[in-house]
Amino acid sequence: MWDRRLRGEGQVRARIEAALLAQRGSLIGWVPVCLALGVGTYFGLGAEPDQSLMGKLCLTAIAALICARLVPTAFAPLLVAVALFLAGAGFAKYRVTAVDAPILNFRYYGPIEGRVVNIDRSASDAVRLTLDRVVLARMAPDRTPERVRVSLHGDQPMQVFIPGDVLILTGHLSPPAGPAEPGGFDFQRHAWFLKLGAVGYTRTPVVRLSMPESPDITTRLFAMRMAISGAVQKAIPGEPGAFAAAIMTGDRSGIGQDTMTDLRTANLAHLLAISGLHMGLLSGFIFASVRYGLALIPGVALRWPVKKIAAVCALIVGAFYLALSGGSVSTERAYIMVAVMFVAVLLGRRALTLRAVAMAAIIVLLWQPESLVGPGFQMSFAATTALVVVFGALRRVDMSRWPRWSRAVLSVVLSSFIAGLATAPFAAAHFNQIAHYGLIANVLSVPLMGVLVMPAAVLAVCLAPLGLWDIGLWFMEIGLRWILFVAATVSARDGALGHIWAPEWYVLPVLSIGLLWLVLVTGRVRYAGIVAVLCAGIFWHQTDRPDLLVADSGGLIGMLGEDGRILSKPTGSGFVAGIWLENDGGPVPQAQAAARDGLVIVGRVTEARIGEWRVVQVSGKTALAGMAGCDGADILISNQVDEVARPCVVYDLARLRKTGALAFNLASNGDLVIDTAHQIAGQRPWNIRQGDVPDHVRLTLAQRKRAAEATLLTETRLDQ
Repeated sequence: MWDRRLRGEGQVRARIEAALLAQRGSLIGWVPVCLALGVGTYFGLGAEPDQSLMGKLCLTAIAALICARLVPTAFAPLLVAVALFLAGAGFAKYRVTAVDAPILNFRYYGPIEGRVVNIDRSASDAVRLTLDRVVLARMAPDRTPERVRVSLHGDQPMQVFIPGDVLILTGHLSPPAGPAEPGGFDFQRHAWFLKLGAVGYTRTPVVRLSMPESPDITTRLFAMRMAISGAVQKAIPGEPGAFAAAIMTGDRSGIGQDTMTDLRTANLAHLLAISGLHMGLLSGFIFASVRYGLALIPGVALRWPVKKIAAVCALIVGAFYLALSGGSVSTERAYIMVAVMFVAVLLGRRALTLRAVAMAAIIVLLWQPESLVGPGFQMSFAATTALVVVFGALRRVDMSRWPRWSRAVLSVVLSSFIAGLATAPFAAAHFNQIAHYGLIANVLSVPLMGVLVMPAAVLAVCLAPLGLWDIGLWFMEIGLRWILFVAATVSARDGALGHIWAPEWYVLPVLSIGLLWLVLVTGRVRYAGIVAVLCAGIFWHQTDRPDLLVADSGGLIGMLGEDGRILSKPTGSGFVAGIWLENDGGPVPQAQAAARDGLVIVGRVTEARIGEWRVVQVSGKTALAGMAGCDGADILISNQVDEVARPCVVYDLARLRKTGALAFNLASNGDLVIDTAHQIAGQRPWNIRQGDVPDHVRLTLAQRKRAAEATLLTETRLDQ
């Protein structure tokens, strides 16, 4: 009996070892996956791990690597995976520490001095300046933010600021805002990695204190970037010129909001960001031009490594393009991917393989771990991985009998379809929208970017020293006008844009693991990835939106009704209101959402009913002072600091600054659960100014009954 049992266990182990050994050919693809799991786990922690814990994890990772040399070969990758997971968390922790910079911890109004390091536009289309070398009144240098970002409103003088200008202005600054709702996009974390310690605005004229003096290389490149952008927009007037400037330099400050809306609706906004598409088209054009150009010279083609020379030229031009465009995260990621592929060419390896994609992902995750949680990283690697897998499979299909033109057309259509399909769930999760005609728009536009717009941009740059760059810009304008025409036509169609509610945080990780399992695992077990993908879809479908949302300012609430979310006011707090409505999957105008029935509004007092619970929101000092106790409310919300003791749960401005935005949900038993943005985000370096994480709040019906009885008893005694 024991012998039979031992033989059975031996057979099971042998099968497991055989299954693990069968995966050894694709193990490189799991390296970035394990690193990403470690990075994602670190950013999902509810509290910041201290240095001693990270030291212990480092020792654990080393021990796992040592043990990997001692166990059977089949099981060694599992221990290496543990080490990589811990390494991902460690690199994320190191990155957070490396970018540590002061954050403003109060609302500031007064003089602001700083040097211009970036110029762009805000969501409201206002010119926005990013300043470093900041000087604030009555603030010590060690407490002053390293960078601040200021939007320019009001009547500004007609002057053009250039990189390196030292400016002074009078404006409002505040700390970077937290999530608009619990679990939402965390701008505080985003600002932390930009070393952005405060954001604000000014309505007074901005004064230039001094011109740039002995600028560094970064400032010189930025000045060149803005100079080229201005020259391009002068040569090509209107939106095509702003589009051309965005493609060539990364400066999107000249593009109007209507154009941006059309491009987003048509799923063409990715053409504006200097990302994998642009870097790939530019470097591919340079590679092909140099390679075929040298091949036309017989002596060179026979004696020199033409292909490797072309790869080096493409790398150099791509590096210059990266530096000129400002080195944004998406551009850096794109260059890393392109560089890995051309290095593969230099080493005599195939460029477009999953191994190359994995190497690019490893470099990005080690260099900028925070990019993992952004849509750029997720969408670009999803598209690249899908294209490599599909076109790798097509290599085994005999298409020699197809006409050459049909193969080219199929390649364009298929690449747009595959890339769009691979990025669709990530775009829907991050932006809550689906472009129904995005495939058509991309098929009509992307090929023109490759065959006309980008080559024309290269031609313009090459002819610029001769004063003939207008020739290249003329061809570029033709292509860009067509793309803008496609965007406007597609976005004008009924039903061009669909909307979807935001999923829970775990949906995208489950979906990603399922898709990667399908791609990286060999054998029948790979189809288990389909189960994970289906589970992600079910989880997304079952996502429930909060019954009531409260802004961290206390000035806006939104209750979920049958026709969508009902807002407490038609104007004000527009940015937060827009995010709520987008996450609900119903981004209607704020005034329309405020006109819905469901809230009782009397003057500056708004009442919301959630089950048996009564929530009252009060705006302004006068209205708050006029409240007698809680006026029968179970929960009182105010955009003012309330120093009066009241017989209900109170979220005034002082408390909301600690908790952040609120989400109310009615439990199945009638209890009211209150989640806070700070509670979901945890205690992290970027939100440490908010203090300790508040406790989880669950108000029970029994508590409500006791509170009502106590209030009634108090009122009875007062009457007696």
